[in-house]
Amino acid sequence: MSATLEHSSDTPGCYHCGAGVPRGAPWRITLDGEPRPLCCPGCEAVAHAIVDGGLASYYRFRTQLPARPDDRQAARAETWAVFDDPELQRQFVHRVPGDAVDDSRVQATFAVDGITCAACAWLIEHRLNDLDGLESSAVNLSHHRLHLIWDPTRLALSRILSELAAIGYPTQPYEPNIAQQKLQRDERQAIRRLIVAGVAMMQVMMFSIPLYVAGPDGIGEGFQQLFHWLSLTLSTAVVTFSAVPFFRGALRDLRVRHLGMDVPVAIAILGAYLASAYAVLIGSNETYFDSVTMFTFFLLFSRYIEMRARRRNGHSGNAMTGVLPASATRLEADGSERIVPANHLRPGDRVLVRPGHGVPADGMIVSGQASLDESMLSGESLPIARSVGDSVTGGSLNTDSPLTIEVTRSGRDARAAGILELSDRAFASRPKIAEQASRMAHHFVLRVLIATIGVAIVWSFIDPSRVLWVTLSVLVVTCPCALALATPTALTASHGQLRRRGVLITRAHAIEGLSQATRVVFDKTGTLTEGRMRLRETRPLADGLSAQRARELAATLEAHSEHPIARAFRDHREPRLSACEVRNHPGQGLEGVIDEHRYRLGRADFCMATPPAEPEQRGQWLLLSRYEPGDATPLAWFRLDDALREDAHATIAALRQAGLEVELLSGDGRNAVAALADEVGITTWTAGATPEDKLARIQALQADGEQVVMVGDGINDVPVLAAADVSVAMNGATDLARTRADGVLMSPRLWRIVEAVQLARLTRRLIRQNLTWALCYNLCALPLAALGLVPPWAAALGMSASSLVVVGNALRLNRTRLPATRSPLAEST
Repeated sequence: MSATLEHSSDTPGCYHCGAGVPRGAPWRITLDGEPRPLCCPGCEAVAHAIVDGGLASYYRFRTQLPARPDDRQAARAETWAVFDDPELQRQFVHRVPGDAVDDSRVQATFAVDGITCAACAWLIEHRLNDLDGLESSAVNLSHHRLHLIWDPTRLALSRILSELAAIGYPTQPYEPNIAQQKLQRDERQAIRRLIVAGVAMMQVMMFSIPLYVAGPDGIGEGFQQLFHWLSLTLSTAVVTFSAVPFFRGALRDLRVRHLGMDVPVAIAILGAYLASAYAVLIGSNETYFDSVTMFTFFLLFSRYIEMRARRRNGHSGNAMTGVLPASATRLEADGSERIVPANHLRPGDRVLVRPGHGVPADGMIVSGQASLDESMLSGESLPIARSVGDSVTGGSLNTDSPLTIEVTRSGRDARAAGILELSDRAFASRPKIAEQASRMAHHFVLRVLIATIGVAIVWSFIDPSRVLWVTLSVLVVTCPCALALATPTALTASHGQLRRRGVLITRAHAIEGLSQATRVVFDKTGTLTEGRMRLRETRPLADGLSAQRARELAATLEAHSEHPIARAFRDHREPRLSACEVRNHPGQGLEGVIDEHRYRLGRADFCMATPPAEPEQRGQWLLLSRYEPGDATPLAWFRLDDALREDAHATIAALRQAGLEVELLSGDGRNAVAALADEVGITTWTAGATPEDKLARIQALQADGEQVVMVGDGINDVPVLAAADVSVAMNGATDLARTRADGVLMSPRLWRIVEAVQLARLTRRLIRQNLTWALCYNLCALPLAALGLVPPWAAALGMSASSLVVVGNALRLNRTRLPATRSPLAEST
């Protein structure tokens, strides 16, 4: 077998599996502009899934053909087996960030067909979460994405994809451009269905009004029959084209034994249409074509409005998939320039970013200074000045001067690429209020169907001539669309609003947790302060040790750390020195061997059992010692300081004014912590706290009934971030802290926390309003319809109006104006 399999259009074998192709077989896949023959619908489905998912290179570089099943039953079971190919998976399946090397968990994002509403998301997640080996499934309703984390040693990817296909949701790997094109096609199709239903509704109403106004004696029988047949023709177009998504959804729900919203909708539309068609055939005047078309149009219209709202609110998050430029200008060793694909860049490469061009990867400026527009990443509208030594993020836009950047992370490792995965993770779990609403809607459908049967039986005794339209009205008016839309629409709008303001929610419960928070706990360095530590003073303690030598030893150790303190020693590195056996003790310091001597750098009690007294001068003091068990020698003190964030005072004041307790929890020395707490007005603070101390403090607060929000940025904050009710990582946080947090500030402004709390409280209030409205509407409309007081056309209008009220109320979040400076939070819950 050759390394690469080549096929051409005249090859007798199936392009996908190599089996013989029947003469005249209609199945084809077009690749590189040439039609390729396929042997069966199963191969056609898989081939299109691979190509449509942006993985056409699989066919160009595969080394063997996939096994072809012998019969149709096996084909159905093995259709997706090709996605178990390691070469194919290497293009879209990746390890979970932050996992241990020996952890087998992997993750991938997929584009899902057939999603129409929140009930689809519930069904997909409910079905997949029952699979052994699946860690989490997260449906992004805005863009029909599915983010999965699973253990491939226990669960094959083909099993996941076949399970989705079995419940009516064909899936392929997510590729931004192709997925966006498909969403646009789906939206155009939705508009066509809506137009057909709207035009038909107007025409059918035009034919129905004379019958309502004139009565049977005012219009000749010939005209009555003509109007009925014309209405039947128009309604047939609506039922067979516009209403198809409802029928597909209902069949899917019934097949998996789940009563979703499409079940009563499909029953109402189909029942009214068939009864009306039968009436036309037998010459009866009891037709409901106007109700059929009106109900379909208004339901399609409300769903279209909801879809547009979700897409608009999710647009900024989806735009992250294309924020990195496609190409970059790489500087070669001989000084020449070469245009290369951005995803071919590697750490250490140097790239030239001209004015008006985007930064193709994360890196550090080595030459030049310029203003960068980071609004896509941080929500900050004004360009930010960057110069030599500053870090830059891929996706930023250079606005004025050329820059030379040394790449540190590119492609999937770049910060912008990880934002999409963090955003999708927000849907992996649902807030309690969302779960309650989903269960409520599911049970409500069952009760509505039972009530409808009861109403039909009762009216068959009261007035058989009115049974059909009364039953139809009950089905239509009580459709729980508003109930199902109440929570996800508000949450989607809230996610979009927060994302535009530079707050990325990565777990769904964060919004609910922020709205119920009672205490906000801040770390110090890199959180309340800017995290730009500066070395202000060096005090040698050992005879014969110069200040320069002490700084070189400290810099050699700090070269192995991502903590903000390490940046303060960056300019003092001595290339000839190197450290080995370096260990990071979170919250305490670093330990390593340099020139066969073991050193420690960090807190005084970490470096020595009996440390010298810390100098009284204000600032953060670190001790360097030559360390041997039972024989530690102090070498030097280092004084560092850090600037307070400019909006720290306003943020603390606004949080306290909102009724939230504010606390400072830091591992820094007592003098530095006390001075900063006094400066910003925090009365409750703890200094010298180890990660274990911080964790114990958070757990003690929770035991007292507190709902704690923890804001941090470092590796030593990871345990306490995981333990807090809601954790927020700063924009400069370590990768591990960002992946463990429930929310990430993309902007350096602390005030975003104030805005996040404010929006969370408003979101919770809107969700409660939506649920209250939906329940009250259904509880009031049901008895009125059951009593025969609501005609079918009014039921369709009322149901649609109820859904639009819920969507419109949720969209108020888009018009919310939040204070940009010192101002109290919105009304608390």
